[in-house]
Amino acid sequence: MELKPGDQAPAFALPDEEGKVVSTKDLKGSRYVVYFYPKDDTPGCTTEACQFTDNFRQFEMLGVPVLGVSQDDAAAHQAFRKKYGLRVRLLSDRDRKAHQSYGAWGERPGRGEGVIRSTFLIGPDGRVEKSWYFVKPDGHALEVLSALRA
Repeated sequence: MELKPGDQAPAFALPDEEGKVVSTKDLKGSRYVVYFYPKDDTPGCTTEACQFTDNFRQFEMLGVPVLGVSQDDAAAHQAFRKKYGLRVRLLSDRDRKAHQSYGAWGERPGRGEGVIRSTFLIGPDGRVEKSWYFVKPDGHALEVLSALRA
């Protein structure tokens, strides 16, 4: 199941790296980016998180928070953020419910079942403006910025 533009974004309430819960209710009324990635401190995930951080000021100027979601716990997120100076908030989805509701968990061609690297631009009305599945990490942050400015 893939989310498409116009679909209602599934609700979530997930703890960030400090244990503070971030929910779709709190985000309603503003645009935001939520991206799903496999694991903290792995090559592709590091590239993606660092490039979102490199462009963080531009997202900030547009008033668009960027949230990364994985199954990692708060301690792993804290270490990942500290090691690379990451600015994006990292949320823990230990039971994969958010992954599944966004279509970010499933069969990956030639790789079996697992996290489908995915990104979603959510509008102020809580609807999907744009979705990306099977994301290539390098250059993706700029692709998302381009969609925000379109």
